[in-house]
Amino acid sequence: MLKSSSSSTTTGGADLLCACRDTLVRWGKDARRTAGLMIGQPDYDAYVAHAAVTHPDQAPLDRTAFFRLHEARRFGEGGGFRCC
Repeated sequence: MLKSSSSSTTTGGADLLCACRDTLVRWGKDARRTAGLMIGQPDYDAYVAHAAVTHPDQAPLDRTAFFRLHEARRFGEGGGFRCC
């Protein structure tokens, strides 16, 4: 009986470890997303979700094209600096 109790504890420990790891991974992704938004990086995953809902008939841009378009809008088309 003691042995079965110990194996259930081990399984519970593994479940707790998986839950902690999943939480840390989620926090890491959230921190990365927040830092990116703070420095002006767009959120590609949010764009894809938005595009699927609002424009289901159009394919979303790929990640590279999305970032190039965002940078062109942010800094100007000619590659020069644009303040406002």
